[in-house]
Amino acid sequence: MQNSEILDEARLDAYAYELPEALIAQSPASPRDASRLLVVHRKTGTWEHRTFRDLPLFLDQQDLIVANNTQVIRARLLGHRVRFENSQKIIGGRVEFVMLEEKGPQTWEGLMHASAKYLPGLMFEVPTRAGALIRGTLLRGAAESPSGTVVVEFDQDPIQAGAGELPLPHYIHRDGVESQSLHNADEQSYQTIYSKMRGSAAAPTAGLHFTESVLSEIKKKGIQWQEVTLHVGLGTFRPVKSQDIRQHVMHEERYEIAPEVAQSVTEWKNSNHRVLAVGTTSVRTLESAWSKSTPSSGALRAGQGRTSIFIHPGGAGFQVVDRLLTNFHLPKSTLLMLVCAFAGRELTLAAYREAVREGYRFFSYGDAMLIL
Repeated sequence: MQNSEILDEARLDAYAYELPEALIAQSPASPRDASRLLVVHRKTGTWEHRTFRDLPLFLDQQDLIVANNTQVIRARLLGHRVRFENSQKIIGGRVEFVMLEEKGPQTWEGLMHASAKYLPGLMFEVPTRAGALIRGTLLRGAAESPSGTVVVEFDQDPIQAGAGELPLPHYIHRDGVESQSLHNADEQSYQTIYSKMRGSAAAPTAGLHFTESVLSEIKKKGIQWQEVTLHVGLGTFRPVKSQDIRQHVMHEERYEIAPEVAQSVTEWKNSNHRVLAVGTTSVRTLESAWSKSTPSSGALRAGQGRTSIFIHPGGAGFQVVDRLLTNFHLPKSTLLMLVCAFAGRELTLAAYREAVREGYRFFSYGDAMLIL
């Protein structure tokens, strides 16, 4: 029986669930804290239906909240290939480049979708909001990277030049004139209100529900709040393709923890108080940077780091995180697997089925789940 359970937990299909397309949120709740909150109690295997503004009711002075303060950049660049023949510029097929990590001055590693092979020397141009053009040249093709990323050098800084747009997930549609108002609203709604550190290719979506009102209530109750930084990249949203999830390799993502934050979390955890992580990226940061000194104590390492940690059922347990606030994630995703590792696969998927029955809104702009 034990071998069967391990086999089930390792199968990709074990993390599938049915989701009506109508439940994929296309815009956030307004106000943010009006989103729904499914509160899951692990000890009893039960849940209750709340709204996000009820969050402080489930917390007290024994809780320390850790959130990811990364800021989403205009990481998606849309343009066309260009080449030159006899000093004439010839416009080619469409190009989409998503910037993931700055590797040097005006040089970015990222993902590329183009109508040609991603070979070094390929050039493309991207219009800026001011009507100018910036040019990118491939320095490294996709075949030279195990993760399929490329490296592009630009003739000017693409962010400062205003060439990019927010990299909304593919399931959020902003086509047509009727979506222009939503597209404009994304500039604010696809950032947490506490975002500070520029560099992310996607929002840490569990934090999108917070409002100044909710934060004020948290402060009034004496609940502690700390922030770490993990710049969301390929590691977070890269799909799992292997049928045995244990064969999946996460792409590295950058994180940073300030010394005072590391000290605060270390002292809090070693005092046997609870740590609530806001989102899977905060979980991965905390668990990656924790060094265990004894079975009952450890320390959170300060400074910059890189993590490719893959948390899934059957893997290593949780050393830091006691409670989790998260959104509802895509089927068969590493994010769902992390939640299943935290709450148990059967309870998690049962809660997801309940959320579907009750019409919760899913994914980045959707509702939230609090796991206690």
